[in-house]
Amino acid sequence: MPRTLDSKSNFLGLDKEFSSFEKSKVVILPAPYESTVSYGRGTKKGPAAILEASRYVEFFDEETKREIHRERGIATLAPLDFSKKKDAAAVQLLHDVVADLLAGDKFIVTIGGEHTVSIGSIAAYAKKYSDLSVLQFDAHSDLRPEYGGNKFSHATVMARVCEFLDPKRLVQVGIRSQAREEAEFTRENGVHTYYAHEIRGGKYTRLLRYWDDAAIENLTDHVYVTFDVDGLDPSIMPSTGTPEPNGLLWSEVTQCLRKLSQRRKIVGFDIVELAPIAGLHHPDFTAAKLISRILNYAL
Repeated sequence: MPRTLDSKSNFLGLDKEFSSFEKSKVVILPAPYESTVSYGRGTKKGPAAILEASRYVEFFDEETKREIHRERGIATLAPLDFSKKKDAAAVQLLHDVVADLLAGDKFIVTIGGEHTVSIGSIAAYAKKYSDLSVLQFDAHSDLRPEYGGNKFSHATVMARVCEFLDPKRLVQVGIRSQAREEAEFTRENGVHTYYAHEIRGGKYTRLLRYWDDAAIENLTDHVYVTFDVDGLDPSIMPSTGTPEPNGLLWSEVTQCLRKLSQRRKIVGFDIVELAPIAGLHHPDFTAAKLISRILNYAL
């Protein structure tokens, strides 16, 4: 039986009645992996900061009118130990842990750490759901074949995912920083990329139809959401290693996720790349509330 955190350190600060592994449908998996960050550092501190901030998130979700922990239970596992694992070994560790949890019919929320952790989680989900598609919130495409000589860099995550998932099942939103080779990969392989400047410019907006409607139409029935917090605008999410201007705002993100939950099935998700800034609490809280909100939508 996996070791779980108690109410002093688990997600939302839940009592055992609502956080035991046996009785919980939801499992929070902290993955404090940091090895390849290329600008600001500190993502390994992200999971702990999110868990701490979550204790100040109200149980009652004002939008969905639910207390999801009472309905489904939320167990928080002890953080994974990456001390002797890097690159492919770290990805394999994530895959194996997530696969075991999926075999137990759990709904897994992986909290990074750098974006590399998502490869293992998505790979495990792809084996369970043959029609899996991925919705990626991000400032960057992360489609480089390698970065700094490393195929398992945080800048190559979606390139690795596209090795086992049809690129046409990848939908990226909020992208606003991309290398030429990534743009070419997107065009040649049918990745559905919704650039921030096109979203803001109204390219996909028609009468009673918005950019998120177009994005969701390209997703299959079963969807995994990978959420790099730099997909959010730096004005509300400064705590990330590679912030980019013109990011998505809270209402834009939640509108998209709300529609997604109504039209498709969210089967799992991750939140990655939070690099906490000492004394600045609102980004940590934003990430924690985002997890709570997605859970209320998905379940």
